[in-house]
Amino acid sequence: MKQSPSRLKFKKNHRPKKFLLGALEQKQFYPLRGQMVLRSLENGKLTYNQIEACRKSIRRMLNKKGLIIIRLFTNISVTKKPLATRMGKGKGNHNIWICLVKKGQIICEIICQTYNKFNISYKALEVAGSKLSVKTKVSLNFY
Repeated sequence: MKQSPSRLKFKKNHRPKKFLLGALEQKQFYPLRGQMVLRSLENGKLTYNQIEACRKSIRRMLNKKGLIIIRLFTNISVTKKPLATRMGKGKGNHNIWICLVKKGQIICEIICQTYNKFNISYKALEVAGSKLSVKTKVSLNFY
């Protein structure tokens, strides 16, 4: 999974504010093709390392028998100045990449080929939700 965007309009972002989490974008709240979905229950920020740990834990439990769709991408950079530097001299370098998660937003989906994999994929999503810094819930999707 790619960690940061390949091109940016501006090199460095402003720090994300809390009011950005209040705006709802409806297409992120409905599943695409997955039968099992991991949803967030609160607003928050997720780093690239958390999303990657979530993906690896799901892949480890499914043994390459299911398809994982990650619906998030880390597109906001957080900068930090080095330790023991004096004030001034511009903005710091990129430290971490984060993405904002809203309440009810889908984090990842799983497509299972066989019916008997549902309980394994449910457990995999529960383990993956414990790796994240926001509260999550696993839900079934039959459309």
